[in-house]
Amino acid sequence: MRIAHVSDSHLDNPEGVATSVGTAVALLRAAGHRVVLHCPGPLRRRRRPGEVPSLAVPTRPYRLAVPRSPDAPADVVHVHTTGPLGVAGLRWAAARGVPTVLTWHTDLVAYAAHYPEIPIGAAYAGLRLGLRWGARDLWALCRPGPDRQTRLAELGRCLLAHTSVLIAPSVKTATMMAAMAGRTPIVVLPTPAAAPRADADDRRRLRARLGIPADAPVLLAVGRATPEKNPELLLAAFAQVRRTLPAAHLVLLGARRNRLAIRRVAHRYGVAGAVRLLRPVPHDRVGAHYRAADVLAFTSTTDTQGLVLSEAEAYGLPVAMVDTALVQRPGTGAARPVAEPTAAAYGALLTRLLTDSDLRAQVIRDGRAAVAAWSGERYLAELVRLYEALPPVEATP
Repeated sequence: MRIAHVSDSHLDNPEGVATSVGTAVALLRAAGHRVVLHCPGPLRRRRRPGEVPSLAVPTRPYRLAVPRSPDAPADVVHVHTTGPLGVAGLRWAAARGVPTVLTWHTDLVAYAAHYPEIPIGAAYAGLRLGLRWGARDLWALCRPGPDRQTRLAELGRCLLAHTSVLIAPSVKTATMMAAMAGRTPIVVLPTPAAAPRADADDRRRLRARLGIPADAPVLLAVGRATPEKNPELLLAAFAQVRRTLPAAHLVLLGARRNRLAIRRVAHRYGVAGAVRLLRPVPHDRVGAHYRAADVLAFTSTTDTQGLVLSEAEAYGLPVAMVDTALVQRPGTGAARPVAEPTAAAYGALLTRLLTDSDLRAQVIRDGRAAVAAWSGERYLAELVRLYEALPPVEATP
């Protein structure tokens, strides 16, 4: 099968969309399918097939690519983002009558409050896909409030009208998108976690490098430390943990932006000396941090899947969360430990997972069982079955 994957997130970007796209592409290629990934590439250096010239975006880990359409025949176009490349892919597929799959990786409505580029991108996507927005509509996109949400919901319906099937990476996302879907079917298909890399004494070496004692309890958070990930709650709960476990440490891996604000909040709660702020690392180095920790702390309520949850469970790391809509583990459906989003309740859950050996062992077993059940092979079979069942599409003039 000839499959064109389209993503505005380049593969070297250390975030969930790039990881999900890379996983799908690698599994399909290993199974013998002809896959071209259209994504941002270098501006002048030699680019891999499918890569598009792009420029780095200041203060962001992204690259802005020329809105170039796929340039080779495809049986399916699979779009992962709604930026210039994603919109170009949708338009190209519609013009040629090629079935289109769209994976909804990001809650655009929730993120629009924190990232001004999302309303700008929404305006671009809406106009390119035929929404007859005037100056009043574009102004509404720039201002927080119900009018912006109305326009973003309108864009969502427009995107799905250009889509044969929508992939939701969780039941939470499927429920969120149901009101926009119209006649477009929604399929829940989470990204599987990659198999853990071989242990190379990661725990001892990483702790030594960070100045953390070998026997200290360590909480780990992976991803951005920006407001939509709720780092304030994490630091407040960590302060609660330190009351019972004064030797505990917190490692925030992936904190590129908002570092000064995080340090200020940590000082306010009196835990600054026990917090390590680490910048993003390549995905193949994240596993060492899972091994060095004792619990993964996940305070975001805006994620559509939370791929780091399954990744941590693959490494035998128990997770603690506050998003009740993401508690179901892919594979088995067993529930992850969850608490109310308050410092007292979440801090108590973290403390229990650090101190209750029986609970900890059970959570680890359940996590590993779910990761084994939702394997790359099972995901690949479901994805290929979805591609093969796509209905024919008439080309639009």
